[in-house]
Amino acid sequence: MSQVSAAEAQRTAETVRDGMYAKDNASKGLGMEIEAIGPGSARVGMTVRADMLNGFAICHGGFITTLADSAFAFACNSYNHLTVASGIVVDFLAPAHAGDRLTATAQEVSRTGSTGVYDIAVTNQQGKTVAVMRGRSHALKGRHVVEPPLQA
Repeated sequence: MSQVSAAEAQRTAETVRDGMYAKDNASKGLGMEIEAIGPGSARVGMTVRADMLNGFAICHGGFITTLADSAFAFACNSYNHLTVASGIVVDFLAPAHAGDRLTATAQEVSRTGSTGVYDIAVTNQQGKTVAVMRGRSHALKGRHVVEPPLQA
């Protein structure tokens, strides 16, 4: 197995980000922006819109979860090995309101063989934690996000 330089790994993550985002209608439709990407990490931002509010005038938990899941997806696919979620657990810690800028930061905890574990924190524009999520991933053997396969 060849070693990949940090610069090559970063280029792979950026290429995967561009390829994934181009086809990611859900993230684009919710106004998400990929703010940062790296091997095993991603930061995704979204502004809470009025149509994302529930009956209590706070952001519906499903939108917060979707933001966290998108950051998770970009982080775990950053090596160009097609990877899907095998499970998530989300804890909501504070409400988000219309106009809030939410940022989901995903960080790889462990990646062994075809499985990975990622922690994702969702914060608002004041840095207050709104939600935390732990995601488990499963890489699909021999499949890539971006073709032709990158070296990574």
